[in-house]
Amino acid sequence: MFEWSETDEIIRGAVRDFIAKEIRPHLEALDSGDMLPYPIIRKLFQDFGIEAMGGEAVAKLLAGQRQREEALAAGEPLPEKKNGSGEGGPFAGQESLMAVLISELSGVCMGLVTAMGVSIGLGATTILSRGTLAQKERWLPDLVTMKKVAAWAITEPDSGSDAFGGMKTYVRRDGEDYILNGQKTFITNGPYADTVIVYAKLDEGDGADKRDRKVLTFVLDKGMEGFTQGKPFKKMGLHASPTGELFFDNVRLSRDRLLGETEEHRGGDGRESARSSFTAERIGVAFMALGIINECHRLCLDYAKNRKLWGQEIGRFQLVQLKLAKMEIARINVQNMVFNILERGRAGKSPTLAEASAMKLYCSETATEVAMEAVQLFGGNGYMSEYHVEQLARDAKSLMIYAGSNEIQVTHVAKGLLAQ
Repeated sequence: MFEWSETDEIIRGAVRDFIAKEIRPHLEALDSGDMLPYPIIRKLFQDFGIEAMGGEAVAKLLAGQRQREEALAAGEPLPEKKNGSGEGGPFAGQESLMAVLISELSGVCMGLVTAMGVSIGLGATTILSRGTLAQKERWLPDLVTMKKVAAWAITEPDSGSDAFGGMKTYVRRDGEDYILNGQKTFITNGPYADTVIVYAKLDEGDGADKRDRKVLTFVLDKGMEGFTQGKPFKKMGLHASPTGELFFDNVRLSRDRLLGETEEHRGGDGRESARSSFTAERIGVAFMALGIINECHRLCLDYAKNRKLWGQEIGRFQLVQLKLAKMEIARINVQNMVFNILERGRAGKSPTLAEASAMKLYCSETATEVAMEAVQLFGGNGYMSEYHVEQLARDAKSLMIYAGSNEIQVTHVAKGLLAQ
């Protein structure tokens, strides 16, 4: 893949029309926190058929899994999996559409993308990959259609990048149930989520090293006794994406809330589930970075052609041309990374965690550099919120922290290289 298809460009045009009508008029309210992102996301899903697409795919997936489980229980031959059965996720085969959608939205309001991406890309996908049939039937239909919002809770106040080793949130067995205690922070959608995926250490009371204890994954619902969702934080950027703390005070969890309903999951414990999510999240950063770069590129070209100093357009000045040229190089490089991701996905070759970390590291740094140069090119106007590059710079910086700080990405990339 070396360019966007005709279909991709048609979708891009439709997305831009939606943005002009439904998002740009509300940017100030979204950036101030006066307006939540979820109604806009739901309208987007309805207008573009994403709600129907996701609902249909999940229905087919669940029907197929139910049929296979019934055949297995009856000792009958397993039915063949049909194409389009929903295997591979609710939006499998639509990666190009999602890349266009995410990049276009990110260039205008990246907070919307973060809220949507965490709810579906982390929340729903974790249940899809780890849950039993009953758990998928219980939570997925509402999550993939955005009728309900999900949060994905792993980060804690004292753990940060040491997500597993420093984890203090724990569960202990109480008969057939579990009792959950602890705290999570920096949780996207945390203040308003209907469904929350929570990672916690298992305390078996045997004095084992806390860093090495098994990590289990649970699904909680809003309003459970002992579960408190904190107010949204005030942040530097991503204002349209509510972020907050979660508190667990002796929350009783029945076994049907333990993903997989067993402590011995075939894919490993919660660490493996989280690592898989990290890979997907870091790939998503490349799509978001492309959106930031594209919008800065567009705004700066327009400004360079129309802003005049000393009787001529500033685009005639060589230092301004240098900034524009570097933005174009950044756009080409990041876009080619996105094309590579899409092509590998079509070939069924997912990037490794190290490769995803390398993409995240480069794309986030590049987007931040481009956004800061855009502010500089605009001069005093760039520092004013009405020119939008100010917001793009604030949002872009989050990509260097979001999905794991860039310092940690360096470690993952190096480990991947040294393991070869």
